[in-house]
Amino acid sequence: MTVWHWVRHGPTHEKSFVGWRDVPADLSDTALIGRVRTHLPRAALLVSSDLVRSIATADVLARPDHSRLPHEPHLREIDFGVWDGMRFDAIAARDPYLSRAFWEKPGDIQAPEGESWNQTRTRVDAVVDRLNAHHPDAHIIAVAHFGVILTQVQRALGVSAYKAMSHKIDNISVTTLYHDAGGWRAGTINHLP
Repeated sequence: MTVWHWVRHGPTHEKSFVGWRDVPADLSDTALIGRVRTHLPRAALLVSSDLVRSIATADVLARPDHSRLPHEPHLREIDFGVWDGMRFDAIAARDPYLSRAFWEKPGDIQAPEGESWNQTRTRVDAVVDRLNAHHPDAHIIAVAHFGVILTQVQRALGVSAYKAMSHKIDNISVTTLYHDAGGWRAGTINHLP
């Protein structure tokens, strides 16, 4: 069985959409970081997306007995395209019907010059499947993003994208998912130790 410990990166304090823009994380909550670090398994593989907010969060969670894997660009957040850096009200004014459908009917609806939920899930699933195949029976700590983690919650629970998006994923929270013999199950979702 492969156990995935998904950790959402530290907060960015952005008031706009942040997808592939490379903005730093605020890692000043050392008490929470310490509790999460203690909660995570000692002997584990550690991987993160290639965006600085995930890399820096993984760096502060790393222990000497973690084996760091190369950063994974396919673990990036949803690509919001032209919406990246825009506030929600500006997006709603620019694309009123599309922006509403993007959240209410996630699936194949894409942000302008961006990607859809299904495209995001396909690229994330490929990384997860590859790591499951190469590291069976491992604990994998994956530091990534809200949307990325929810694609895997969707997978583990076997629910729709819309239902998966109803889950809260706080910054620096841990979501534990189990993969065994091709099947998935969810442990804790959005755990803050």
